[in-house]
Amino acid sequence: MKKISIFDTTLRDGTQGVGINFTLNDKIEIAHALDEAGIDYIEGGFPLASRREADFFKITAKEKFKNAKITAFGSTRKPGRKATEDENLLALINAESPSVVIVGKAWIQHITKVIKTTTLENMKMIEDSIKLLVREGREVIFDLEHFFDGYKEHPKQSLEILELATSAGASSLVLCDTNGGTLPNEVTKIISELPKERLAQIGVHFHNDTGCAVANSILSVEAGASHVQGTINGWGERCGNANLCTIIPNLAIKLDYDLTMSNKMNKLTHLSRYIADKANIIPEKNQPYVGTAAFGHKAGQHADVIVKAPHLMEHISGDKVGNERQILLSELAGKSTIIEKMNKFGDYTKESKEVIALFNTLKEKEGEGFEYESAEASFELLMLKALGRYRPLFELNNYHLETYKTWGVDSKTVGRIFLKSEGKEYMGAGVGVGPVGTLDAAIRDALTVYHPFLDEMTLSDYKVRVLNPENATKAKVRVFISSTDGEIDWETVGVSENIIEASWQALVDSMEFYYNTRKTK
Repeated sequence: MKKISIFDTTLRDGTQGVGINFTLNDKIEIAHALDEAGIDYIEGGFPLASRREADFFKITAKEKFKNAKITAFGSTRKPGRKATEDENLLALINAESPSVVIVGKAWIQHITKVIKTTTLENMKMIEDSIKLLVREGREVIFDLEHFFDGYKEHPKQSLEILELATSAGASSLVLCDTNGGTLPNEVTKIISELPKERLAQIGVHFHNDTGCAVANSILSVEAGASHVQGTINGWGERCGNANLCTIIPNLAIKLDYDLTMSNKMNKLTHLSRYIADKANIIPEKNQPYVGTAAFGHKAGQHADVIVKAPHLMEHISGDKVGNERQILLSELAGKSTIIEKMNKFGDYTKESKEVIALFNTLKEKEGEGFEYESAEASFELLMLKALGRYRPLFELNNYHLETYKTWGVDSKTVGRIFLKSEGKEYMGAGVGVGPVGTLDAAIRDALTVYHPFLDEMTLSDYKVRVLNPENATKAKVRVFISSTDGEIDWETVGVSENIIEASWQALVDSMEFYYNTRKTK
């Protein structure tokens, strides 16, 4: 089976997505994580854009990468300028990356209406730029901006550009769907029509504006492309780029193509979540392959099938991509679900007293408004209690919170907490904007010296849902808190008519889950 090279542009195109930002150190660490996972090319950014981008290439030029080629991004020379004097091309040369991407115009409308030059000058811009970079010893990947739109209007002109770039020395010709509007049937038709025997390696770069970026990428490979560009988690401008976290396992596992990452597929889920953590972005739970819900099962009947014949409900085993099965707890769950969750502690049946007790507790809690489908850590604590394996982190004596505001100064919340842990009494204090952050700070102030693991975990998200809004201010609220230690993520839940009490329940569960599970391994 032919080899497919994977080109990651998370550090360049991905950062154009809403809310995606990386520090220089983040970019260096992400580059090494991508390399370790088996990515072939890592597009580090545009060295002329900022000091940070230029520094990225200075640093990576001195570091070792086992699998990936660090790649600088730029564009062809400007109209009417010599390639040897173009500051963009000179910046690419000075970046000293082993490979470079240059983007050129491939749609006549873009050539005449945006950069306002002739098609002849555009051809010279492409040729001069590629030849200069090849002479400087760089591997040149040529991105044809708006290729598919240009081909649909002027196929002859598009083919001339491809042949020119090939003769100038480009190693790969990347067909870009820049506005994301090309549909799968068009992709297959266009790539199948190209005279690939006369051209350099064909690559593709799709945006997801029609929701077809992954499908387009896979069909392109089936039609003859052997270089695929995309981003981790599908981040990117507007609706995002083609999601490598879906493309890679589809190509390697489903279609059996040869990828550098084929033997490292079990790193994929960690890679997805690691980069999301660096961006301070909560990963999408329903992402194929790497999402926390990708191998999640909710209905009791489904859980029963999973126990007996997993392949009927899962198209692959989650551990192939480093993910894991989740049996979700809900009002649809039966005892089979509970047994599946408890199997890691021993052998249980539907008649086991622990299973019956936990089943009854679950139904009672859900009647009160608790929901464990999105709060597996809170359910884990219920399970430990039913099994007699639960250890409380502390006992609360009392806490006091006071929120104040003076004139135009932002409001503040101060709090004190008095608690007992392992037979000793402790006091802590905290100051924050809201009550939840203040309670968190007060607990840590009281206990971190004695339980330093609290420094390893942070709260990453907080959500509130009103359960019965018709009761107005007396309505119950359900609070979810997400936490992380950088390696694992977990969610906890609390329910009360008092939002602070609901938050307190979820907060304590978060800390006690970590205390009872991770710290005992």
